[in-house]
Amino acid sequence: MAKKNEHIQAILSQIPESPGVYQYWDKEGKIIYVGKAKNLKRRVFSYFIKEQQSYKTKQLVAHIADIKYIVVESEQDAFLLENNLIKKYQPHYNILLKDGKSYPSICITKEEYPRIIKTRKIIQGAGEYYGPYSFGNTVDLVLELIHQLYPIRTCHMAISERGQEEGKYKVCLKYHLKKCCGICAYSAYREQYHQWIEQARKIIKGDAAEIGKQLVEEMGELSAAMKYEEAQAVKIRYQLLEKFCSKTVIMNNHVGEIDVFGYDEDGDNVYISMLHVNKGSIVSGQTVEYRKRMEESKEEMLAIGIVELREQLGSETKEMVVPFMPDVIDESWHIYIATSGDKKRLLDLAMQNVMQYKKDKIRQADKLNPDQRATRILSELQGLLKLGSLPVFIDSFDNSNISGTSAVGGCVVFKKAKPSKSDYKRFEIRTVTGADDYASMREVVKRRYEGLIERGEELPNLIIADGGIGQINAIKEVVEKQLGLEIPVAGLKKNDKHRTQTLLYGDPVMEIEMPITSEVFRLMVQIQDEVHRYAISYHKKKRSKAQVKSQLDDIQGVGAATKQKILLHFGSVSRARKAELAEWQKLLGKSRGSVVYEWFRRDLSR
Repeated sequence: MAKKNEHIQAILSQIPESPGVYQYWDKEGKIIYVGKAKNLKRRVFSYFIKEQQSYKTKQLVAHIADIKYIVVESEQDAFLLENNLIKKYQPHYNILLKDGKSYPSICITKEEYPRIIKTRKIIQGAGEYYGPYSFGNTVDLVLELIHQLYPIRTCHMAISERGQEEGKYKVCLKYHLKKCCGICAYSAYREQYHQWIEQARKIIKGDAAEIGKQLVEEMGELSAAMKYEEAQAVKIRYQLLEKFCSKTVIMNNHVGEIDVFGYDEDGDNVYISMLHVNKGSIVSGQTVEYRKRMEESKEEMLAIGIVELREQLGSETKEMVVPFMPDVIDESWHIYIATSGDKKRLLDLAMQNVMQYKKDKIRQADKLNPDQRATRILSELQGLLKLGSLPVFIDSFDNSNISGTSAVGGCVVFKKAKPSKSDYKRFEIRTVTGADDYASMREVVKRRYEGLIERGEELPNLIIADGGIGQINAIKEVVEKQLGLEIPVAGLKKNDKHRTQTLLYGDPVMEIEMPITSEVFRLMVQIQDEVHRYAISYHKKKRSKAQVKSQLDDIQGVGAATKQKILLHFGSVSRARKAELAEWQKLLGKSRGSVVYEWFRRDLSR
């Protein structure tokens, strides 16, 4: 260890105060970190100042066995060199560019008579590639327009001029449907075919407006020559182009090429999106995901993403719009933050792409690992309430009665953010007379937790009352004062439309803000709706039984079996009351049927 420290100190004393790139190596001779610096000496020294070391920095420094550096002329040179070294060596402690899904590109194939196709594979030398496109159905829109405007081929046949001259090929069905010019068999279209490909290339590059002008001129010339049918055919093509532009042009088409970047973070995950725009149309776009390894700033991450994405999409434009200024800026770049107008709309769209990518990743992860989603939601709830532990086990209580009659209570259980119906409990109120919700709540809660304690079963991490401060205090009186338990208690308040509005918690009780679009809010709505449904369904069942008992059990000679027979036959007491004597006698016999029939007649007269 002493020799290692001496070696490191010797290197530190020699590092120049120049721009450059430094590399940290471990004892096995592997690069574990690459960094850039405007001042190499100052930057490298900072890693070894204990007062400034974070946990991650301590882990990195503990593995450093050697330091190497490369001096360059400028900070920009250092930035580009760092980017290349990271991609080459993939050091353990550097940010990690995560593999994403393969986005589609448009390819103009390198053939004697090119095809224009959608592909997810980039094969060097196979053709010209435009994209990739990471949003919407842009590729499909572009290809649909091109094939409507120009009858270029879609077949995979290897066509040559010699084969054409020898009559080697035969036209297919698409030729007869007028969707292909039949270039395989008719070489007369040779020059026209390549003009179509060139015009299609312009559309792909975002020059659709220029093609539109050409079509308008062509229409005028044909009309002047009184070739009205041909002019009408060109007009149809022009209308198709206009329809396409209305779907894809999102800003003033007089603006030249521009790259727009969106940015978002989620812990150590960083998402950066780029839109390449030309003459008002989005020509290509891509979103990348990085994994931070150290405490990289968002400015540094955005700079890395700009270089990476521009290289992937082959952009050389100097004009860029960003959500904030990146760490390193090439002097030839024109970078600014848009605050209004068309470019602000573009920036919002880039941010929208980032957020959508992030949501898609989360949904995909949730499908593969449902517990991960539950942990994320419960962690958010834990943060909102500042709980000491993750609320994996939640109890929620509600009462139901009408003027104090048929009073019941219900407890629903959520485990890992999902209802655990086998653990639900119903309680018939025994000790409370009249409509006293707070007293009923105290009885239900006491019976619930005395039972769990007696059986030695697990207690919840959180209790949620379907109600406000009164219900919260009623639960706390039992849980904390009577049973001496330390379980957090929250409440759910509804608005005037009887919908979940606010989460209540704390001492004193305060309203906890929950965005209505958040997953925590949706969980609270689910819990409140479920406990209310559960309690009221038990109340209705109990009330129904009480009504049946009061009308059938008072009839002399009618026991449980006869009562069941009556209800099965008639379906309800109200229908039984309307039955005629003959039907009763047929169901119960002449004597008992007459008794029940007469009882209902007397009941109606009362």
